[in-house]
Amino acid sequence: MTPRKDRRRRAREAALQILYHREIGARDVDAAIETFFTHQWPDREPPPEQVRAFAASLARETVERLPAIDPLIAATADRWRPERMAAIDRIILRMAICEMMREDAPPSAVVINEALELARTFSGEESVKFVNGMLDAVRIRLGR
Repeated sequence: MTPRKDRRRRAREAALQILYHREIGARDVDAAIETFFTHQWPDREPPPEQVRAFAASLARETVERLPAIDPLIAATADRWRPERMAAIDRIILRMAICEMMREDAPPSAVVINEALELARTFSGEESVKFVNGMLDAVRIRLGR
């Protein structure tokens, strides 16, 4: 894996954990970012600035876009509102959809693959299938 991709993956993992902390703790996203990087960063060394900046940007933008993202998830999921989904799966979907909505979005295949890696790492195989199906359907809805 190239260092750039490794940094991006680490940043996505950090963004996921920040958004989970925000959701479970009902905290402001900026407070969740600060708490994660100050108290929960798993490495001895502080994160590289590129990792911190991308993670913070993705977390903030995901929260900002929730009014557009959650209805898209609800319309795509057959009779499942986002709040009924497992928290980790919901956050992975939100982050990936946020990335797909960006003007400078990476290819959808890259976004979906990264989301599947997050699901493998933080959830389980059933979640991987669920996330894959949902994101492919969202990709089609978004015309990507």
